[in-house]
Amino acid sequence: MRVAPGVASSPARWHAHPYNHSRYYRVVAAAAPRLPRGLRMWLAGRLAGALGMRFPDERAAVRRNLARVHPEREPAWLDAAVDRDFERFAVCFADLLSLDRTRRAGLWHHVVGLDGQAPTRAALARGRGCVSLTAHLGNWQLAGRSLAVLGRPVHVVMAPEVDPAVGALLDREAPAGVRVVRLTSPVVGVQLVAALRRGEVVAFQLDRAIGGRGDVQAPFFGHPATFPLGPFLIAGAAGAPVVPAFCVLEPDGSYRLHVEPALAVSRGAEAEALGAAVAILERYVRSYWDQWFNFYDVWGRAT
Repeated sequence: MRVAPGVASSPARWHAHPYNHSRYYRVVAAAAPRLPRGLRMWLAGRLAGALGMRFPDERAAVRRNLARVHPEREPAWLDAAVDRDFERFAVCFADLLSLDRTRRAGLWHHVVGLDGQAPTRAALARGRGCVSLTAHLGNWQLAGRSLAVLGRPVHVVMAPEVDPAVGALLDREAPAGVRVVRLTSPVVGVQLVAALRRGEVVAFQLDRAIGGRGDVQAPFFGHPATFPLGPFLIAGAAGAPVVPAFCVLEPDGSYRLHVEPALAVSRGAEAEALGAAVAILERYVRSYWDQWFNFYDVWGRAT
């Protein structure tokens, strides 16, 4: 997989939406934990169907993305797939905001594979820390929080929220041992390399380039898309392996944590490691297309 290094892009606007506001998060966070999970899942799906037409731009973007993922599918399938994607997002979102300190154990009960994570444990045993890599696939917040069971400090790296109150709300729900790190300063990279050298875990998202000079392009479903190279630069600087992991919703309503074997990252070969990770992401997105929650044009309108 050929990766084009040094491709800068314009600042990403995937997160800029009037509904991405703390008041909506607070409403869901207050109501969702009071409902039995089965009822909550049913209600989340119904609300997604009822409110989905309020998001015409996002629906169109999801449809274009899914047409890249499954180009063989007919228009009627794509239309239904968009509805399915919104319903799945609503379920995962409601589950996320039900994960408060008094009900966390109840939700972990629904995550299969939480206690295993053998590839991550093996990577940590090498003594150079571990970069855990996930994506906006399934319940990515649970994928990050599941690292807390490994007994190492965990640093979850995120871009700043447009509404700082949203970030503060989500940060408060992080379990003990998990620290949310916002990309607000170049010094953050140095701190993350130091954390890896102490044998700790640093977690990133692979599928959200943020418009910086460190973004690169890699083939994704046969077309170039932009990805962040930063996680691999940090891994290479620290000598840490990269472990892809995804927490997806199963048909029975449980979540399953999938952890891939570690990827080695050599200094000077970070782009090649990114290409290998993108190939893994492609495999999961193809299988779990209805849980890939990117509501903007991943490839760009011009491609």
